[in-house]
Amino acid sequence: MTKVHVIGAGAWGTALAIVARKGGNDVLLWTRQADHADALNRERSNAKYLPGITLPSGIVASSDLARAADADILLLVAPAQHVRETLGALKPFLTPETVLVMCAKGIEQDSGRLMSEVMEEVTPENPAAILSGPNFAREIAMGLPAAATLAVADRDMGTALVRAIGLPAFRPYLTDDVIGAQIGGAVKNVLAIACGVVSGGKLGENARAALITRGMAEILRLGDRLGARAETLMGLSGLGDLVLTCSSPASRNFSLGAALGQGDILGEILQQRRAVTEGVYTASAICRLAEKFNIEMPICFAVNEILNGGVAVSSAVEDLLARPFRDERLAGF
Repeated sequence: MTKVHVIGAGAWGTALAIVARKGGNDVLLWTRQADHADALNRERSNAKYLPGITLPSGIVASSDLARAADADILLLVAPAQHVRETLGALKPFLTPETVLVMCAKGIEQDSGRLMSEVMEEVTPENPAAILSGPNFAREIAMGLPAAATLAVADRDMGTALVRAIGLPAFRPYLTDDVIGAQIGGAVKNVLAIACGVVSGGKLGENARAALITRGMAEILRLGDRLGARAETLMGLSGLGDLVLTCSSPASRNFSLGAALGQGDILGEILQQRRAVTEGVYTASAICRLAEKFNIEMPICFAVNEILNGGVAVSSAVEDLLARPFRDERLAGF
């Protein structure tokens, strides 16, 4: 039996543990807090992050990192800004054979590194893969149909990973475009905040559709500069994830934007949340990358100004609407 252990017992980590157990694997779900692990084992549910979902028998929760690292496959579901720290803590317990699958979406705020780059710096001895796509944790945990991108350089390893975590209702699609599989998942969180602002500010569905479309152009520009393939960005981990996250209040980033659009204060919104809203931390990193490579990403810049620049939502919207008219053929990529 394959040992598939999950690092991070939030909603997404819990959903992936359920997927792995349904696939017949030996599953351990790691959480930092011993009392949280005890509650998961005792109550057979994650009331803190995914209430109402029963954990299948055979999933064991633990706060022992050494025990969690003893795995064939490690699904890494720590928030993006904590990935480096988490990998550093895991490293002493890893063997070179353990496959690390990054399931967090984001760009490291301080360094501007993609998650694959952080993995290469901290755990270069371990084979690595990226899992990303249009996946709400609750739906995955409920067994509703979904698909994802699984990016890995080694095709044989990718096939083995699909066998371990693929299900009829959870369909991983393989690619070797590791860079492309990460860019959409990072940028869409920022664009979802923008779409939430549109919803909360009652700016209409036309505006949201325009933001999604022009946001996709920003993803394509950044991806082109960083070496991603356009076909990946137009796939599940790019366009698919963008449409999902920009269309539903179930998205943490969309709902945060909606609260901002209604006039709520960012600090107060974040204080009321248990789960991390990745777009808040990724926005500044994306904008620094865009400045470094001279890439035009006006929507991401507007969101960053709202989050980190003290600019009022109304002013950011006015600035976007005041941009000069463009030929779509020239503005699309």
